[in-house]
This record gives sequence, C-alpha cells and structure tokens, in this order.
Amino acid sequence: MTIHQSPEAFGYDSFLAAHQSKEVLRFITCGSVDDGKSTLIGRLLHDTKQIFDDQVTALQRDSRKHGTQGAEIDLALLVDGLQAEREQGITIDVAYRFFSTDKRSFIVADTPGHEQYTRNMATGASTADVAVILVDARQGLTRQTRRHALLVSLLGIKRVVLAVNKMDLVGWSQGKFEEITAAFDAFAAPLGFTEIRPIPLSAKNGDNVVLPGAAVPWYTGTPLLQYLEEVPVRVEEQAAPFRLPVQWVNRPNSDFRGFSGLIASGRIAPGDAIIVEPSGRTSTIARIFTADGDLPHAVEGQSVTLVLADEIDASRGSVIVTADAPMRVSDRFDARLFWAAETELLPGATLLAKIGTVTVNATVTTIHTRIDPESGNPVPAARLVANDIADVTLSLDRAVAIDAYAANRDTGGFILIDRETTDTAALGLIHAEAPSSAVEDEPEAARAAKSGGGFLSKLRWVFGGI
Repeated sequence: MTIHQSPEAFGYDSFLAAHQSKEVLRFITCGSVDDGKSTLIGRLLHDTKQIFDDQVTALQRDSRKHGTQGAEIDLALLVDGLQAEREQGITIDVAYRFFSTDKRSFIVADTPGHEQYTRNMATGASTADVAVILVDARQGLTRQTRRHALLVSLLGIKRVVLAVNKMDLVGWSQGKFEEITAAFDAFAAPLGFTEIRPIPLSAKNGDNVVLPGAAVPWYTGTPLLQYLEEVPVRVEEQAAPFRLPVQWVNRPNSDFRGFSGLIASGRIAPGDAIIVEPSGRTSTIARIFTADGDLPHAVEGQSVTLVLADEIDASRGSVIVTADAPMRVSDRFDARLFWAAETELLPGATLLAKIGTVTVNATVTTIHTRIDPESGNPVPAARLVANDIADVTLSLDRAVAIDAYAANRDTGGFILIDRETTDTAALGLIHAEAPSSAVEDEPEAARAAKSGGGFLSKLRWVFGGI
C-alpha cells in the first residue's frame, strides 16, 4: 500500500516561512595574507553544521592533496576552490558562501589579502554590512591590515570585528591581544567606524568562533557567531530617505500600470507624496502591490510595484523618492574610483556608467588626486593603473538622479564599464555634484529634456556620446 504524505505533514510550509522571514547579514573577511580568513569561514560552516557528509569526504581527500595542516582537515579548502588558490595556498578571487542559523541567514565574502587583488577585496566589501578584519596574533597589524581597514571605511562599512586569530600560537596571551587592540584603535580612530569589536580566537581549533573558548577565561565577550547574529543590520539604509530605482514598468493590461523595483532605502505607504527623478514630476502612492497582495507599507529590502495616483511618464532608470527628500539631478559629479581594469585610465576616457538601473555615457574629465591606500592621503596623479584609488570628475551625456555615497550606499554607488569589452572597469562612489553643473533649479521641461526626453539626447546615446 502506498502512503502519500502532504507537504504540510512534513512541515515544509512552516520551515520555508521561518527561513524566509530571517534577516540576512552580509559580511566580509579581510586582512593580510595567511591571517586565516578562509579557515575562519570554513570553521563557521563546519561548526554550524552546514557541510554534508559527501563534502566532508571530499574535504578529507583534498586536504591530503592540497592541505596546509598536515594530517588534519584543512577547512580553508571549503572556500578556496580555484586550482591556483589550492596550489598556492592563497585566496585570489572573492568567494561567496551562504549559511544559516536559527536566528539569521548570512552571506559571507572571503576576500583576498594580496595587494595585487585589492580590487577584488573592494568588490566584496561594496555590499557588506560588517567587516571581519583578521590579524595574526604573532604578526600584529601589517601593512595590508591597515590598507584593508582604510578600504572598508572608504566603502562605507561602519561596523568592524577585529578578529585576532591564532591566539593559541601565542599562548592566549591577554597582553598580546590588548596590544594589538590598542594599536588598531589608534589607527582606526579617524576612519569613522560606528563600532569596533575585538575578539580573540583560533579559527583552526574553533575557540571563540561558534562556541566560547575554554582556553581563554579572561575574555568575557561573545564568540564571533553570536556577535554576527545580534549586530544590527542595515540600520543606516532603514533610516535613510525613501529610494526605489525603477527596474521595469509593470503593464499587464490597460487597467494596471505600476513601477517595479527593489526598495534601496527608507519606507513608503499609500498616500505618501513622491517625486519621480530625474524628471521632477510629482504624484502620490495609490497602492503598494506585491504577488501576495497589497501592503499597508513597504521598507528597505522589499521588492514591490508602486501604483501612482497620476499617469506619469517613467521608465527603467527613473527613481521614485519621497517629496520631502528629493535627489540631486546632474550630468556632472565628483567621485572616488576604485580602478580595476588592467589598462591605464587617462583624462578624457569615455566609458559606460551604470548608476542604479540607468546606464549612460561617461567621460572622465579630470583626475584630481590618487589616494594612498595605507594613509588615505591624496597624492598627485596624471593617470590610474589597476588597483589605484582616485578622486575624479565625471561628465555624463544626460542628467541622472544621484545621492552622495556617504548618505546612501545604493543610490550613491556606480560602476564604470569598458565600452569595447563590457568588462567592469571601476567601482565608483559619488562624492557630490560638481559645482558647475547644478540643475536642481531648472524648469521641469529642461530637466526632462536632459534626462533623455529630448531628441538630441537620444541621438547622443545611440551614436555613442557624439
């Protein structure tokens, strides 16, 4: 006799509902070479029971061939998957891993420690909420430790864990831990971090990673995982003004027209007054539509379709904002670039700039200064090479809606794309609108023409910015 069990009998619905309702924390591990970043992530995956039996078997086999821990399992191999990484025992590319606990889900980016892969580290940090900066207890702060701490601050990460690793190799010395902590606090004082949480641990043995370390009775703080489960998530984005970059116009029939996208920041509710940027046209929210029905309000991180009370012309690339917090609209702004391309960047270079959901032609009109990645001080520069960080002025072929990156990481960040190869050439952070191009006070018709409504603007787009 065949017995058919319904999904409800196994509790699938409740299981999925519980996981879907969890907060997601994005964090990165960074620091110098061989400080144990990959091993730490492997330990988190192992001790939170995220590894299947066949993965453990494969890990044991790979550890005998590529491991650096002798006869023991090398947990770093759970993350270092590239052949070159295993042969050299280093991290080259950013590796993303997902794991979950009863309290929260996590997406962790293991970033490379070598100086030549700084651009890879910046990519992983650009979407993170927390940075775990590892320090080898034997070495203390290194040049690359300071470089990564500075990059983390430049990319807007406000909460940092100072994970002092390999404490077992210095006899769990409280003095050594306090010495490293004091040195980092002094270096990071001007970087503007909201919180720095020092934790002594051993990624290899697991002390203070998931469970408290019995070998370190003088440490009374929480293990790393507990901190990651409790740290506030995207507090700045939730408090920021409402921003929804329009991804597509939802028009299933003549009776419905809405604007769909992911809410980048803030909160919205029916009846709220809004502005559609960059055109500057105004309306109010009539409905917040989702696949599960209308919502009484929506917040940062939700994907929704907004139905407006008025028929307004908007499309992909527009941004819906609340009327009390309009965006800047400009065709020229100052920005900080993290140059990733192998080719040099010279003033006058033309690339594609993707800002939110809009893509426009962009010209690098001026390279002002290059940023020393260790001190943060500006130095003169006439050109940029791979891994350089610099302040530049960009000129666009049409006006777009922008925020300063310091105010909103989602609407203040962008990428530059090589027009020929379509490779990502740079990560950019908008500083401010260049003074000579202010257009906020222009009439609505003029703003609409600059934003792409004019015939000449469309011609410039089609023929590559002539």
